[in-house]
Amino acid sequence: MTGLSGKIGLQADEAELIDRLRRGDESAFRQVVESRKDLVYNTVLGLLQHPEDAEDVAQDVFIKMYESIHQFKGESAFSTWLYRIAVTKALEWIRSRKRKKRFAFITGLLGDNNELRHDPPDFHHPGVQLDDKERASRLFKSIAKLPDNQRVAFTLHKVEGIPYQEIAAIMELSVSAIESLIHRAKNNLRKDLEDYYKKNG
Repeated sequence: MTGLSGKIGLQADEAELIDRLRRGDESAFRQVVESRKDLVYNTVLGLLQHPEDAEDVAQDVFIKMYESIHQFKGESAFSTWLYRIAVTKALEWIRSRKRKKRFAFITGLLGDNNELRHDPPDFHHPGVQLDDKERASRLFKSIAKLPDNQRVAFTLHKVEGIPYQEIAAIMELSVSAIESLIHRAKNNLRKDLEDYYKKNG
């Protein structure tokens, strides 16, 4: 335990909590869920843009955390490691949804009238305050079009307020790479929003 806390500067109580998790202590698991549930849910929600799906994926994040706690080596902060799991699970869900949508399109061509739920047009993240609800909804639709890495970096920074250095640790990239991703994301968003408002007055 002293080795772990010394490695990344963990507080003694957090290092002890991780030790308890490794021993399969269910009360430690409940403690982590209670203290980190908002962090995980808001991160996943910002990427998925659907509250019910975010709840399901957040549960998967904590299950994955519990099952893989022995893989946590203390080389980054525990919260950074948890963010990484949340981002990975959210991206897995997004890719799965895209596959289902492609399948639905193909089956539609074959005459099968299966319908998939569409994303709600009025999604609003609780951490984002925009007076114009239509503009907020349009912004998140544009964010959803970004390539995965740009989407993750932009959401973590602009929606969750995470600094570049921690995003770099979460995504296992350099700070300059994160700066570049966010810069490209802003340019892509600006272009998409400009095109939208030109077409819609």
